[in-house]
Amino acid sequence: MSAFSIGELAIPSSLDGDDAREFVAMTRVRNRIEAEATGNDDLALRPAELLPAWQSQDYDARRMLVARVEGSVVGRAVAELPAGGTIAWIAVEVVPEFRRQGIGAALYDAIGRVAVGAGRSVLQCYAIQGESGSVERLAATTGFGSVARDGPVTRFLLARGFSLEQVARLSRLPLPADARALRVRLSTATAAAGADYRVSYWTGRTPPHRLAQVAALRSRLASDAPQGGLEPDATVWDAERVAVEDDALEASPRERLTTFAEHVPTGSAAGFSQLDVPREGSRAVRQCDTIVLREHRGRRLGMVLKAGNLMRLEEERPGHPAVLAFTAEENRHMLAVNEALGFVPWGYEGGWKKTLR
Repeated sequence: MSAFSIGELAIPSSLDGDDAREFVAMTRVRNRIEAEATGNDDLALRPAELLPAWQSQDYDARRMLVARVEGSVVGRAVAELPAGGTIAWIAVEVVPEFRRQGIGAALYDAIGRVAVGAGRSVLQCYAIQGESGSVERLAATTGFGSVARDGPVTRFLLARGFSLEQVARLSRLPLPADARALRVRLSTATAAAGADYRVSYWTGRTPPHRLAQVAALRSRLASDAPQGGLEPDATVWDAERVAVEDDALEASPRERLTTFAEHVPTGSAAGFSQLDVPREGSRAVRQCDTIVLREHRGRRLGMVLKAGNLMRLEEERPGHPAVLAFTAEENRHMLAVNEALGFVPWGYEGGWKKTLR
């Protein structure tokens, strides 16, 4: 049994000073846990990619606790606290060689106190869950997807009163994609959408004339994207908040490609899709938010947005090995779009919830 301590991690102003040492160590812990769960490093992030989001807390507060053994970071607990809500999104992670020593339990208790102190009454988390040797499954309350009942994450969360409210599929599209097939799918879907929709693209910051439209789309994610039994983050977005998020993205070495659909008769936003692209061509690209508003569904806009952005990725940022996507298992339409584009399942993530008494 190792003696350990738990304390707040101070967020450094840059990665250049001695005060950044623990932030870098925390990033290594994060990456080890995800690599253990998935069997590869595709979800790894660099400290320089994580830091800008932690420095930008104008809207959503974040707290980071770390567990230390002999001065080394061996675990972490995160609380993300959306403004004005009752939810705390949490994560608790300990490296394998220091598990079963009470560190995870202590981190959970400590981050729970942070959440309660911030006035939160609901704890939620997403956790990538590796498979075990057991065939016994725990189904999500949505009726779509399940996780291994005897997996360590499942046991830890069930013991603390969490319920499995959603399962998300991790899908992978090997690159390069079939360019001809992409063009055919994009052309067919564009024809089905018709002349009422106009698609535009940008890299990096949101154009000023699109800020309000993107804010409207982000505000609708809580109501239009499948949430299962999870409490949605109902924080309202406005143009200023989108610009603040763009500031953080601009400070990161990663780049964001956006495809945007506008409803021409009304001039309103119909949907968008984004890809998060690392600087190094050897690393996988992440599919970020994709949404088509309810009133514009049934016109194949999901395929228009995704196929268009994938074609652009291959034309402008070629060489990446894959695109990774997280999609709720009950979102059968978007999963069908992904499968048609060539995405294949490679993992699952549980969405868990606990209401505090």
